[in-house]
Amino acid sequence: MSVRMRPKALFGDANSFDRRRALSTLLCADLVGVALSASEPASAGSTYTAPLPEDEHFMRMAIAEAARGDMPFGAVIVRAGQVVSTGRNLGRTNNDPTAHGEMEAIRRFIASRPAAELQGTTLYTSGEPCPMCMGAILWCGIGRVVFAASIDQLATKLGQIMLSSQEVAKAAPFAKVSITGGVLAADALALFPA
Repeated sequence: MSVRMRPKALFGDANSFDRRRALSTLLCADLVGVALSASEPASAGSTYTAPLPEDEHFMRMAIAEAARGDMPFGAVIVRAGQVVSTGRNLGRTNNDPTAHGEMEAIRRFIASRPAAELQGTTLYTSGEPCPMCMGAILWCGIGRVVFAASIDQLATKLGQIMLSSQEVAKAAPFAKVSITGGVLAADALALFPA
């Protein structure tokens, strides 16, 4: 009789699956893979694009989410002009350093829908995604990212990993993503204390 062992990183005890722990574990493994392969030439399908007419409307929603977060970061996921998920930074509330606005929006979405339905969506976020969030965005197949304040702008307000979303996307040759930045950046930055 053989006993099949389950990885403790994904399963809290023998009979329960901890979705949050699994996502965090897999995401960390993916980021290590991105970091280790960064020296290899990449031919990612990432492009930097100009804002669209609807971007300000959805960015205002992301900024409203940010205003309610533990830190002023919020996100909205949109498919075919409809909001399908929202998230805000809940790092302190959840005692979870991975609870960024983008991660919370993704987690809320996959709690009730197949992750494959994220493919081709647009994610609006009040701050340019950090490497962790951008890695998750790429693995989910989100087709477009629109951010307000850039990593450089955010670094004037609080500590940042100085790696742009474009740099992370270029290190992921399997992913195609369109990136638009600077939409209502001043409004997003205004949420930070002076």
